[in-house]
Amino acid sequence: MDQTATHSRAPEDTLVFWALALTWGVYLVGGLYVLGPVLAVGLTALYGARIYVRGTDMAGRAARPIPSGAWVWTGGMLVMLLALEMGHATQNLGLGQTIKSTIGWAKGWALLALFPLAGACLQIRLETILRAAGWVSLGTLLITPILMLAPMAGLPEVLFVSPLKAVGGPGPEFFAIQLYSIEPTDGSTRLRYFTPWSPAAGMIGNMYLIFALADRRAFWKWTGIISALAMIVLSKSRLAIAAALMIWPLVMCISESRRPSLWLLTACGLFALTPFAQAILDTLDNTLNSVKSMRADSTRVREALGEIAVHRWWTEAPIWGHGVVERGPHFVEYMPIGSHHTWYGLLFVKGAVGAAALAVPLVWSLIEFTLLAFARSRAGQIALAMCALMIFYSIGENLEILAYLMWPGLIVMGMAMGELRSATRGV
Repeated sequence: MDQTATHSRAPEDTLVFWALALTWGVYLVGGLYVLGPVLAVGLTALYGARIYVRGTDMAGRAARPIPSGAWVWTGGMLVMLLALEMGHATQNLGLGQTIKSTIGWAKGWALLALFPLAGACLQIRLETILRAAGWVSLGTLLITPILMLAPMAGLPEVLFVSPLKAVGGPGPEFFAIQLYSIEPTDGSTRLRYFTPWSPAAGMIGNMYLIFALADRRAFWKWTGIISALAMIVLSKSRLAIAAALMIWPLVMCISESRRPSLWLLTACGLFALTPFAQAILDTLDNTLNSVKSMRADSTRVREALGEIAVHRWWTEAPIWGHGVVERGPHFVEYMPIGSHHTWYGLLFVKGAVGAAALAVPLVWSLIEFTLLAFARSRAGQIALAMCALMIFYSIGENLEILAYLMWPGLIVMGMAMGELRSATRGV
């Protein structure tokens, strides 16, 4: 992609840098949930303005064409909106609830299309994202000891809830400045950092780990790695630990798969491990069971929520879904049906149409980014890791509700889409 001096001075490049670098500052006033949608709309409006003035005397920086990957995500999220509207109509939920849910779509699902569009079509550099992420990682590393000592010092879990909650959101935890949380099952301390709950901290920690591993500056690379691992470990999220062990090594294997030495080494390794295959399988099985038993109550609730969501989706609203989440029964601790799982949530709320609206863009991007990573593109490697992280976490989180924190990774996904378009068209 173009990295000229003019490109480096693009206003969107500066805007994205400061929006990301000031993550901790914005969090301390409870503004992260507001920042994400506002930034997405602002970047999209900037691109629209450049399209509008193109070919006139006011035209300045070029507006790049929208690549196929960005079109697929845009189409998918528009279909998601259609599923939402039809679900509300078929369930007779009323105009007020429909408007409220549509605003929720604009602050969640729409970001999965707008940020890749900005990354693909505006002049934002990969180095800008990595440098800003380094500053966030440094801040995280410095604040971690304070968060760890807070419960020992008798400080409250929540310092305050920002007045910005008046703008509306999924809950007060999205605007709360929280030092730590206590796990009710065993009394252990978990850290949330600048995210609404601990598993989300594990996911965002993995995103920053991906950025750090791609950074070529030694100090910032190791700062980012240590900081990200702290987020992952101290969040005590099982999914986060599994993702950290699997995603980046998988991406590196794909990137280096053209080397015959890798295949030879893999074949020799598999042959050497053949006599120990059963022992390895038994160890993996025992490890999986021990991970599940770490928070057995959580596993039970998640499985029960999934069973309820699938049964009610299939028997009551298979095409368009129920339109909104519903409170679960007592034996799932009244958790909303479809929560803690993107696919169960989509099936229950938006039906088969909503699930397809996410599945198609994810599969499309997975194929595109695999091709780029195979060509050893750095943006392609990061985008593939980010796409894999989204797929991985879709079984444990609702992706749309965390899109306001994932936006740096979504922008890099857009950069990869633009890079692939340029490569295929020889631009």
